[in-house]
Amino acid sequence: MGDVSQKGELSSQDSSTSVLRRPRVLAALVSLYLIWGSTYLAIWVAIDTLPPFLMAGFRFVVAGGLLYGWARSRGAPHPSLRFWRTAAVTGALMLAGGNGAVVWAELFVPTGLVALLVATVPLWIVLLDWAWGKGRAPAVGTILGVLWGFAGVALLITGGEIGQGSRNDLMGGLLVLGGAAAWATGSVVSRYAARPSAPGIGTAMQMLCGGLVLLAIGLARGEIGTIDPGQISAASVLALCYLVVFGSLVAFSAYIWLLRNTTPAVAVTYAYVNPVVALFLGWALVGEPLTSRTLLAALIILSAVLVITTRPSSRPSSA
Repeated sequence: MGDVSQKGELSSQDSSTSVLRRPRVLAALVSLYLIWGSTYLAIWVAIDTLPPFLMAGFRFVVAGGLLYGWARSRGAPHPSLRFWRTAAVTGALMLAGGNGAVVWAELFVPTGLVALLVATVPLWIVLLDWAWGKGRAPAVGTILGVLWGFAGVALLITGGEIGQGSRNDLMGGLLVLGGAAAWATGSVVSRYAARPSAPGIGTAMQMLCGGLVLLAIGLARGEIGTIDPGQISAASVLALCYLVVFGSLVAFSAYIWLLRNTTPAVAVTYAYVNPVVALFLGWALVGEPLTSRTLLAALIILSAVLVITTRPSSRPSSA
C-alpha cells in the first residue's frame, strides 16, 4: 500500500510521535490491529476442514500472484535476481517460519494463547534491529514499553497452561515462540535489505516465495492425500478468502509498508494489540469469558503501545 522505496523511509532523527501524525501510518496500524487480530480465528476456521500448510501456502501464493500482477500492470519492472533472493529469505522467515508455525500450532493450541505467544515479536525485533540494523540502540523508553507490554501478556497467561498441557500443546507453544523469532528476523532483514522501488511488488515477491515454501512443506507432509472435497465446509472456504484478501493483501502489505516508513517499534505494536482483539472476538463470537484479569491486562498492553509509539525509538549506539 503505497511507495516503499528508499525515499519513503523516515530519517533516523524522526520520532515516533511525528510518524503517528501521518494519516497513512495510522490507517496502516489500525488495519493491522483489527485484521491480524481476527486472523487467528479465521485460521482456526479454515484448518477445520482444510490441511494447514497447503491452506497457508495457497493463501499466500494467490495473494502474492494477484499483487504481483497488479504491480506489473502498473509498469513495475521485472525484479532482478538480487531482489528475488531477498524475497526468498524474508518470505521463508516471515511466512513459512512465522505464519507456518501459527497455522500448525492452532491444531493443538487455543487461538488466544497462540496470539499471546506471538506477542513476543516486539521484544525480538527491537533487540535484533539494535544488533543488526544501522548500529542504533533502542531508547530506554522503548525498552520499558516493550517490557511493560510483555508484562501484560504474562498477566493473561494463567499458571503455565502450555507446560501443563499435552506433549502436542507444549511443542505447539514452543513452535510459535520459534516462529515469532523467525518473523522478527525476517522483519529486520526486510527493513534494510535491497528491494524494488515499485509499489507492492516487493511484498508480492515475499508472499509468492513464502507461499511456495509452505506448499512444499504441505506436500512433503502428504497433506494432498487428506483433502476430501466433499468434507470441505463453506465456513473454511470463506475463512480462506478472508485470509487471502484481508489478512494478506491488505494487512501484510500494510505491515511491510510500515517497516520501511516508520520505526520497527511502531510497526510491531500490532503484536500487543492482536491478542486483545482475539480475546474480545472470542468473547463476542463464541462466548469465551472476559474476566477482570483480562481487562487489566488489556489496559497494560494498550498503554505499552502508547509508550512505544509516542517516544523516540532509538538513540545512537555507544559501541
